[in-house]
Amino acid sequence: MLTAHYASSRFGQLHYVECGEGEPVLLLHQTPRSWTEYRDVLPLVGATHRAIAMDTVGYGASAKPADDQSIEMFADGVEDLVAGLGLESFHLVGHHTGGVIAVEVAARLGSRVRSLVLSATPFITPEKRARAAWKRPVDWVQPKPDGSHLMELWNRRRHFYKPGQEAALNRFMADAVRVLDRAEDGHIAVRLFAMDERLPRITAPATVICGQDDDPSMPSFEPMVNALSATGHIVPGAGVPFPEQRPEEFARLVLDAVASAGAADR
Repeated sequence: MLTAHYASSRFGQLHYVECGEGEPVLLLHQTPRSWTEYRDVLPLVGATHRAIAMDTVGYGASAKPADDQSIEMFADGVEDLVAGLGLESFHLVGHHTGGVIAVEVAARLGSRVRSLVLSATPFITPEKRARAAWKRPVDWVQPKPDGSHLMELWNRRRHFYKPGQEAALNRFMADAVRVLDRAEDGHIAVRLFAMDERLPRITAPATVICGQDDDPSMPSFEPMVNALSATGHIVPGAGVPFPEQRPEEFARLVLDAVASAGAADR
């Protein structure tokens, strides 16, 4: 059973949903999503572990501070949730923006992060940061009185979903419309993140995964694997919405990484 909760933080209330008992596995979503990205993954991981999916600060039902968004601010929210839940150690999973946040959290918390799974996580170099201001918007659309901006947003994302996956695209739309005025901020935060300074500080055993059809993320796969000396998996038939398209495969890879970390500890 999925249960929804709130925890206090320096930003206000943080919303999270959890399932199961045992070793905690914390899952971080992409921009501009919410915990619903992991709706079908949670019960699979929760069958053997305490699976927790939080709404990043500024998204979903979590507090929405007026400050400029940054990966560091998102990571502050994760740290506050971890402290509020009393998690001494945990396994960490991030998809797209969530993976970049996970990099910062793992760099900060060291051995408290027992394993790290980075899914379709952008590999941000100094050259990419220098070009950040010239990147076109990913999800921001200009609101129009006739509501046609909603169709524009739908069409901008539609090609990532296969026929029959409209329910997942509906969930994306609900999340995006909820933060429409700041839908692009998370993407900007990713492009400005000094990832090259943080990756060397990570000590957790890392697994890097990516859907083969995730064209924006595939170029980052090998650089991330090499930077972390990570185990890598490319999954056919999965794209940008990997956790929703292939929840069983996503959960299996997460649980394999968790089990591998546990075996290394013994």
